[in-house]
Amino acid sequence: MFQTHCYDAWLGGSARNSKFAMWSQLGGTFPAPLFLFLAGVSVALVADKLTRKGFSPLQVSTKIMFRGAQVLGLGLLFRVQEYVIVWGWAPWTDLFRMDILNTIGVAIILMGAMCGVVLAFLDSRSPGRLKPALSLPKGPGWAGQGTRPYVILAGVALLVAAAISALTPLLWTTWQPRFLPWEIETYINGVHNLGTPQSHLFPIFPWVGFAFAGLSVGFVLMSDFARNRGGGIFLAPGVSGVALIYAAKFLGSLSWQPYPVYDYWRTSPSFFVLRIGMLLVLVLGGYAWCRWGPGQVGFSPLIQLGRTSLLVYWVHIELVYGRLHIISAHSKTITGASLGLLLIFLLMLGLSLARTSWEARKAVPGLKTAG
Repeated sequence: MFQTHCYDAWLGGSARNSKFAMWSQLGGTFPAPLFLFLAGVSVALVADKLTRKGFSPLQVSTKIMFRGAQVLGLGLLFRVQEYVIVWGWAPWTDLFRMDILNTIGVAIILMGAMCGVVLAFLDSRSPGRLKPALSLPKGPGWAGQGTRPYVILAGVALLVAAAISALTPLLWTTWQPRFLPWEIETYINGVHNLGTPQSHLFPIFPWVGFAFAGLSVGFVLMSDFARNRGGGIFLAPGVSGVALIYAAKFLGSLSWQPYPVYDYWRTSPSFFVLRIGMLLVLVLGGYAWCRWGPGQVGFSPLIQLGRTSLLVYWVHIELVYGRLHIISAHSKTITGASLGLLLIFLLMLGLSLARTSWEARKAVPGLKTAG
């Protein structure tokens, strides 16, 4: 994320049209799917935790959707802040940009609604037995079902992800809902106020599909089947990811396509599946990093930044693109932009450490700042 934004904002002259810049921006297509995928995994964790505590389907859904509304609210607030900071530079339409925070918020709301519907359905099949169904492999009323509730939740989430991906090429072209006000249509296909979908925005189609894919994986990992197999279960996402990558490459190579307008890099299900495969490989890589790799050795900057990801996202955008930018736009060589990237990394790491340190002090009763 840092490298994509820094090189995009600061590279100038011939460096801006170099292969280095091209690969930098190609790598920049990955953070957004990863954020959404991890949001889906986190929703699965929350749903599992709340259900094991005995919360009703409505309570589970409400709590998740409320968190999504908070994130969406922060996304809208961020747009207002950006507009105020660059007062006179940006048009008022920027207030309605479908940016990544908006997308994450909407995704969490939709995942919460899905979880509520599916959990209510499961509970209706055996009233009052939902908690045993999700916490005990042989709970009364669900004897012998084992991980079935998780399989259903994961399966529905996967179907939603597939449906979003399959509908994206149509909603961006021949099925574009032009009858809607652009402020609403932009949430569907990122049209903004320009008449055609914009590839640099993050509409529901296809981006929320990554969140539902993560939700599906999260429910699988939370199942008793997965828990009973320990770390070995993480081989499954890695193997599945490699298989999906090759399947996506095969589908993308076919001359026949079912869509009247086919755009591989922006809307095609083949590219969507390819990125899902890469995300699944990262699940295995992340486990290996934390189980056997540098994640086991003392302090981890990546883990630290992950603890305050929303804060560092918010602040670094201002320092890179906003009125508070630390380097002038399109003014640096590759070396100069790289030094700026290092500075941003160190500044955000320091900010992250300050935030977690402050939260730790608040959590300890009676602890006061020295002096």
